[in-house]
Amino acid sequence: MGLVALGAALAIGLACIGPGVGQGLAAAKALEGMARQPEVAGMLRTNMILAFAFMESLAIYGLLLAFLLYAKL
Repeated sequence: MGLVALGAALAIGLACIGPGVGQGLAAAKALEGMARQPEVAGMLRTNMILAFAFMESLAIYGLLLAFLLYAKL
């Protein structure tokens, strides 16, 4: 019982670290690109939002795994 709870905690914890760091780096680089070339800000914003959606889906997948592990308790 204890190992399943630990596995669920690790699943959600580790699944959120990657997208969190990735979103921070993507936002920083997108803002840097917008500052250098303001004329492409719309295209960068669209691509950044799409990338955020993909990164967030990884975190949601980790949450789903944590729920599935927790349901085994």
